[in-house]
Amino acid sequence: MSVIASRSIVKIPILMYHNIAQVPDSVRVYRSLYVSPASFARQMAMLKGLGYRGLSMADAMPYLRGEREGRVVVITLDDGYVDNLESAVSILQRYAFTATCYVVSGALGQYNAWDADRLGVRKPIMSGQQLRAWHAAGMDVGAHTRTHVRLSQCNDRQQRDEIQGCKAELEQQLDAPVTQFCYPYGDYDERAVAIARQSGFDAATTTDRGRASSGSDIDLWRLPRIQVARHHLLPQVAARVLTRYEDRRA
Repeated sequence: MSVIASRSIVKIPILMYHNIAQVPDSVRVYRSLYVSPASFARQMAMLKGLGYRGLSMADAMPYLRGEREGRVVVITLDDGYVDNLESAVSILQRYAFTATCYVVSGALGQYNAWDADRLGVRKPIMSGQQLRAWHAAGMDVGAHTRTHVRLSQCNDRQQRDEIQGCKAELEQQLDAPVTQFCYPYGDYDERAVAIARQSGFDAATTTDRGRASSGSDIDLWRLPRIQVARHHLLPQVAARVLTRYEDRRA
């Protein structure tokens, strides 16, 4: 009984990043979406020093299901930016970490059309070739819809096309299964959750705050994450990983 109880309260932090790059001077809003390569490297070194293994969502599934135990932290990056490949991969490999990049399949080789006007900058998205290089480096690719829509505002047909279509397009690019999904903007409803499950995804992440609980009875298609922002110092990142700081804000 004590073993079952201890497994039921294990918390697994799922970190959420976007750009691993210096913030351009022209950007005046959402500067928090940028984490510099130097800061990212210090954060990964800290996690390693604390005894954590950095895992992609695919690699973390046995821990999230409660099938394995260990000191793990999940690393996710949203949208599929080129700087993830150029700056994050070498840092992750330095510590034998893996990560999941959630990719907008309809934007491959293009830019962040969903928020470029608001940000005032066009951020390059990985091409198919670059996405395959990310995958070949041992990293995981997840789906983030075809066009980065707010799923709750879509009708049933649009939701299915955005979720299932993204999976199909990414699998065609990679010639490999895509088992992870992330709701753009953290926007989802019961229909989107159901479609994500029916589409064959093993799990789906949100922007809901908190550390994920592990175990056979958790909802793997509504997993919370911890945003790591540009202004977060190392002690703040550590507090979000190690303590109930984010859990209390869920």
